Parts: sequence; C-alpha cells; structure tokens
Amino acid sequence: MTNSPQHRILIADDEPLYLRTTGELLRKSGYDCVCVPNAQQALEALQTQPFDLILSDLNMPGNFKLELLRAGRSNWSHIPLIVVTGVPSIPSAIESIRLGITDYLLKPVKFEDLLSSVRRAISSTEKTPPPATTEDRGPLNLSDRYPEIIGNSAPVMELLEIIDRLAESDANVLITGESGTGKEVVARAIHQHSHRKKHNFQVIDCTAIPESLFESVLYGHVKGSFTGAVKDQAGLLSLCHQGTAFFDELGELPLTSQAKLLRAIQESKFTPVGKNSQIEVDTRFISATNRDLETEVKEGRFRQDLFYRLGVIHIELPPLRERGTDILQLAEHFLPELKPVKSPVNGFSAETLECFQQYRWPGNIRELRNVIERAATLSRTDCIELNDLPEQLRRQEINGEASSLDLQTASRNEAVETAEHSYLASLLEKYAGNISQAAQQAGLSRQGMHKLLKKHGLSANDYRN
Repeated sequence: MTNSPQHRILIADDEPLYLRTTGELLRKSGYDCVCVPNAQQALEALQTQPFDLILSDLNMPGNFKLELLRAGRSNWSHIPLIVVTGVPSIPSAIESIRLGITDYLLKPVKFEDLLSSVRRAISSTEKTPPPATTEDRGPLNLSDRYPEIIGNSAPVMELLEIIDRLAESDANVLITGESGTGKEVVARAIHQHSHRKKHNFQVIDCTAIPESLFESVLYGHVKGSFTGAVKDQAGLLSLCHQGTAFFDELGELPLTSQAKLLRAIQESKFTPVGKNSQIEVDTRFISATNRDLETEVKEGRFRQDLFYRLGVIHIELPPLRERGTDILQLAEHFLPELKPVKSPVNGFSAETLECFQQYRWPGNIRELRNVIERAATLSRTDCIELNDLPEQLRRQEINGEASSLDLQTASRNEAVETAEHSYLASLLEKYAGNISQAAQQAGLSRQGMHKLLKKHGLSANDYRN
C-alpha cells in the first residue's frame, strides 16, 4: 500500500486547531482529507463521497450519543473508524469497542502514533486475493494459497502446512514466538481460510483491558449492573459467535480473569455482568503470547487447565533471523507500502541487502518494517544505501566481534562484489541450482543470471541435489 491521494480520510472534530493541523499533517503524508466540524456534516459527506477511513472525535455536536459511530458501523461498516478523544470514559470506550472501531486514541496523541494507526487501518482494508475454496484450491501451492504470509524458507513452508491443516478444524490454537514474528497475521490466516471466515475475527488485547473491566468488556453487562452502565451492552465474545476470538498477549491475563475465561470456554456459554441467564456462543479460540506459558504455569502465574484448553494445537513461529532469504522478500514487499509518496526510492543496494542478511533482527518482522520505513523516508536517492540505515545495523556484532559495514576499511566496489556474490550463492542454494527460478527471484533474464554467475565463478551444478 502507498499513501496516495486515492486514500481518502474523513476527519470530524469540533476543535478548529486540531482539525486544521491534523488535516494538514495527513495531507503532507500523502492522504486526501475532508475536514468537518460536527457529526451531521460527516454523515452528509459519507452519503455523497467515498472514503477509506473515518477519523472522529467523540464529544462533538451530533455525536454526544455516539450517533456518528453507530451510523458509520451500520451504513458504512467497510470503512475503518478511528476514535480520537480528549474526554475518555468507560461507557464510551466499551461502546466503541463493541461497535468494532479500529482504534481508540487519547488526546493529545503524537502524530507519529496517529499516522501509524491510520496506516494500519487502511492497510487492513486493502484488497487481497480471495482465499481458495476446497473445490478449486488443488493446483495452487501453499504460497499462492496464503499470500498474506511472505516467504518460502523451510520454516515458513512448514508453518503453511500446519496452517493449511488447521484451517478446516475447530481446534483451539496457541501461537507463541518472539515479539514481532507475526502472530496476529498467522491467526488471521487461519480464520480467513476456515469455514468461519464469513463471521467476525475479534481481537481481544489482554494488555489493553483493565482487570476491573475485563468481565464487562468480554461478556457484556445489563443496565444498572454498575455505575455508568446506562443500558444493556453486548460483550466481545457475543460479537464473534460462529467466528474466531483472538486473545493477543494471553500471558498478561490476570489469574482472576483466567478462571472465568476457562469456564466460558469449557461450557461454550457465559453470564453477562448483572444478568441471571447465560448466553451460548460457538467460538473458536486462537491465542498468542511471547511468554513461555509452561514456565508461567510452573511458577503459578498461569492456570494449567486453561493452558491445555487453549493450546490444543501449539504453533511456534520462527524468528526472522532463522528465515534466510525471506528477509529480502519481506523487505521488497514492505518498501512500496512504506515509502513516502514522492520518494525516489525503488530498491536496495547490494550492501544493504547483505547487511539485512547478517543482522540478527531482535525485533523480528516489526523491526524490519520500521527500519525500512525510516530508511525510505531519509533516503534521497533511488536506492536505500547503508548510510540510510540505523547505527545498530551498520555496526553489528557478528560471532562476537564488531563488524563494520560502513565501508571504512573496504572500497565501495569491493563491498558490492562481496555482497553480490553472497546474494547469488544464496539464490542458488534456495532454488537448488535452478537458473530460471533464481533469475526470476533476482529480476534478471536467464542470460543475465549466467553472466553474473560466470563473473563470480559460481556454478549452478554445485547446488543441485
């Protein structure tokens, strides 16, 4: 995704300064913005113009009872909606979550955080190839079937095989792995290729819901059950009936909440706060954490019975450093999406690609994405060079010894030759000496690939099984 004028944002806020400055900043970031001072004008704009995102205040004329949010979810449910408010309240937060808003931000919000939220919201609605059906998916390989998961390294292909088997089942899944490895992407892939795909995929962030509100948010409440409960409210579990509930950061869930969640999962029903009767739900549970839950169980911080109930199937995601040339594929995938509109950048230098391959990526895919966004913003040439990268990448530790990649001890040409040789060798290894596939991956003709291999003294036969 690129930030281009076709991505249109409707901004509704009754604070003139905030409205003007936010609109100007988003326009400078490549978006087309329509700014209105109240909910009524926002609704009129929605009826006459297409939008890709709604950015709305809560406390403004025409929206004191969340009229804009309700109408937006009812009539334009395909448009993501971000709430930005300077007067947050528990009832409004619960209602906003129930209505399915994309994000809930508090003023004053840093523009970087707002822009990141806008990008995520618009990216989530980008069109992707429809998932294959049981009848027509036979001839497709796994990478074609799951385009949302980038890479074809051995760990990723093994992961895709597991996802493919899981998609048609209702087994609860626990996804673990280091922070930034793409746990939510995998969870969404399982849902989108399952028989539940036409129903909600509800993200429940266990770090974002206060313990005192967990029951009300998850199970709902009835009018008068606590101060501020002015009407009946459905819980998040009700919203994903026949769909999938994704518990993100499960390891952060307090013990008191764990016991109640276990009961709801075991019985497939729960009791809203203040209500006497129960609600039955048909929900699949997918959970994710970067904690070692087995250790958490041993140390008494996580219930063993809940661990076994949610972890019927356990998927451990590989860290980025173990995915070989997937790093380069991910970099090429992210660049068009993250570079500024008027940026001349369209690729990476050979030194940069070599640096990417050598770096350990402690923050995994999330760190790679951030590095590319930063470099694409700073670069003034058509290629991201080493000097565009953060210091920790240019001066990285390899095998315990400092390795400087800033070309202080080697000429530019020598560094390019070394990186090019390494890149070609990795392609030959990846494709087992298949010249056609290696050339296609590198964006070269077969003749061009042969010339480069000859230049570097490499033979495809050495890599064939």
